[in-house]
Amino acid sequence: MTSNSREDVDVTISIIIVNYNVRVLLENLLHSLFASLGDIPSEIFLVDNASVDGSVEMVRREFPSVKLIETGENIGFARANNVALRRCRGKYILLINPDTFVQEDTIPTMIRFLEENPKVGMAGCKIINPDGTLEPACRRSFPTPWVAFTKLSGLSNIFPRSRFFARYNLTYLNEDESYEVDAISGSFMMLRREVYEAVGGLDETYFMYGEDLDWCYRINQAGWSVFYTPKTKIIHYGGESTKRSSIDATAHFHEAMRLFVKKNLKLGKQGTAFINLGIFLRSVFSRWQRSMRRAWPVLVDMIIVCLALVLGEFIRFGSLPSFPSYAYPTIYIATVLISFSVLFLAGTYTKFDYPVSRSMIGVLFSFIIISSIVFFFKDFAFSRGVVLLAALISLVGVPGWRLLRQLISTAGRSSPFNGSPTLLVGINELTPDIIKKLRTARAGGYHLIGIIDTSMRRIGESFEGVPILGSTDNIGKIIDENRIQNVIFCPGVLRYAEILSIISRTRGMPVHYRLVAQNMEYIVGKAGIDELGTLPMVDIEYNLERLSHRVGKRLFDLAVAIPGLLFVFPFVYIFRSKSGPGRMRTFILGLPDVVLGRRSIVGRSETSEQAQNLYLGKPGLTGLAELQEATLSSEEREHLDVQYARNHTLFLDFEILVRSIISFLRTQPAYKEPKRNNGEDNTRI
Repeated sequence: MTSNSREDVDVTISIIIVNYNVRVLLENLLHSLFASLGDIPSEIFLVDNASVDGSVEMVRREFPSVKLIETGENIGFARANNVALRRCRGKYILLINPDTFVQEDTIPTMIRFLEENPKVGMAGCKIINPDGTLEPACRRSFPTPWVAFTKLSGLSNIFPRSRFFARYNLTYLNEDESYEVDAISGSFMMLRREVYEAVGGLDETYFMYGEDLDWCYRINQAGWSVFYTPKTKIIHYGGESTKRSSIDATAHFHEAMRLFVKKNLKLGKQGTAFINLGIFLRSVFSRWQRSMRRAWPVLVDMIIVCLALVLGEFIRFGSLPSFPSYAYPTIYIATVLISFSVLFLAGTYTKFDYPVSRSMIGVLFSFIIISSIVFFFKDFAFSRGVVLLAALISLVGVPGWRLLRQLISTAGRSSPFNGSPTLLVGINELTPDIIKKLRTARAGGYHLIGIIDTSMRRIGESFEGVPILGSTDNIGKIIDENRIQNVIFCPGVLRYAEILSIISRTRGMPVHYRLVAQNMEYIVGKAGIDELGTLPMVDIEYNLERLSHRVGKRLFDLAVAIPGLLFVFPFVYIFRSKSGPGRMRTFILGLPDVVLGRRSIVGRSETSEQAQNLYLGKPGLTGLAELQEATLSSEEREHLDVQYARNHTLFLDFEILVRSIISFLRTQPAYKEPKRNNGEDNTRI
C-alpha cells in the first residue's frame, strides 16, 4: 500500500489517527481511507498510544507509507493528536478515530464541501452506528446550564423531538440536511490549516472526551463556523479503544464536562456550582444503576420478610394493625436488619447463582435469633406467634423466588439463548473441544458470548466462530458491559494465582467462576462439579475475596484479640524481658495490631509477594505456613497463602489457631537465667 504524500508537492489533506489496541478495525479503516483518497495528495499519521495488540507491527508490514509515531504510553487523545498536528503539512486536516470506516466518496466530498463553503472552519459528516442509526454526538450544542440540565436529567431522551428539551444532540433537526452546529464528534473532524494555526491544537487538559467540544468552542470564538453535513457518511463502531482497557469511560466523560464548564462558560460561582452539582448527581445515578443490578436480590428478600410479618400478624390476630404502636418500628427494623445480616453472612448475596440452600439456612438462623430476642423482652411477647408465622412464610418466599428463577432460566436448555452469558478464558489445544461441548444440548445452560485471551493481539478476531472480546487485562469491563454470569477458565493457560488475581480485580461483580479440570486432583476443597461432556468443570472457590468472609474474619479477630489483650497481654508485656524468646510471646504481643486492623489472628505470610497481585488478606500472627515443621521456601509459603485464601472459613481459622497454640506450647523454650561474667565483656562483633 502506497501513500499519495510527496515531499516536493503540496499536501491537500493530512489525516491523523490515534490508535489504542484496535488493530483489526484500524486495518479496515486504513484500507477504506486509501480507497477514498484516490489520487488526492495526502499524508497519514498514525499515533499509537502503546498498543499491545500488534497494531504497530501490522502498520509497518501492511502500510509502510503511513507515518508512524509511537508514544510509548497512553498519553490520551488530545496530546496524541497534537503530536501529529505539529508535523502535518496538509491544506486540510482530518482527525478520525481508528474504529471507523469511510465510504469511497468521503474524503473528496468533505474537501469539496469546505472548498464550496469558505466560511466553514470545521465540518463533520453523518456518522452512523453499526446498526444503521445516527450517532447523536455527530451534531451537538454546547452544554449551557439549561442544555446540560436536560442532558443530565434525561429530559432530552424523553422528548427527543422537542426544540426546548433536545438541544444537546439536536435530535429535533433533520439528519439529512446540512446546518451550522455548535460542535461535532471527535471521531471525524475536518478543518482548514489556517483554523488550526489560528486556534492551536487540542487542549491536553482533557485525557479523553470533551477535547473535541472544547476545540469546536474555540473555533466558534475565533469567528469560524462549524457545520454538519450528511453529503457523505462513515460508520463508527464506538468506544472500541475503551473496551480494550480498564478506563472508566463514564467517569472521564463527567470529568470532561466539568472541565469544559469551568474553562469556557464563565457562569460565575452559582452557575458553575449548579452545573457541577448536576454532573455529580448524574455520575452518582450512573453508579447507582450499576449497583442496583447487584442490590435487587436484597430488596426482594427484605420486601418478602416485611410482607411475611404483615401476613403473620393478620393470620395471628385476624386484623391489621394489631400491635401496639410503639412496637412497629422496632419489630420491622430489627427483623429486616437481622435477616439481612444473617443472609449476608450465609453467602446468599455473594454468589451470583442465588443459592437456594444458603437462603434457607439464612432465613432459619435469622428467625431463631429473632425468636430468642423476643423471648427475653416481655414487652414484645405478643409477637412470638407472628414471628413464627413470618418465619414459615419467609422460609417459603425467600428461597422460593430463587428456585423459581432457576427453573425459568434453565427452561429450554437446548437453546443457547436461554443460557446464562458466559466467557471462556484462554486459548489452547483444549479450547475447540470446550467450545463444542458448551454448544451441545447437555451444556445448554451456558450461552458463550466470547473468549478472553491472555493478550490483546487477537482482539476483534474469532476462534472457532466465537469472537475474542478482550484480554485478561480488561476482563472486568467485558464482564460488566456484557452482564456476564459465568467465567470459565481453560486448563493449562493461567496459573492458579493468576486466576485468583482476575477474581480479585473483578471484586464485587456477580460472576460464577469455573475451571475445566484436566486433573481432578489439582483442585481441592469444597468445589462443586458440573459435567461438561467428558470434561469436568470445578467451581473456583476464592472465599477470602467474598465480603461475608472478610466481615466474619474481622469479627473472629476481634473476638480472639480483645479478651487476649485485656487478660493476657498486660502480663506478657510487663514481664517480656524475663519471659524469654518464643512464638507464643510474639503472638500475644501482636494482639494490638489485630485490634487496630493491621494484622489478623490467622493470615498470610508477612512477606508474600502474591499479596501485591491479589487479595490474600492481612498478615497473620499465625497461619498455614507456621504449622509446617520444615523450613519453607518463599514459593512454598506463597502457595500456602493462596490455598488459605481460596479455602478460607471461620472453622479453618479456628483449627489453625488451636493447632498453633498447641505448637507454641510444645516448642516454647525453657527460660534460662543469662550467665554473669564477673564484669567481663562478652560483646560480639
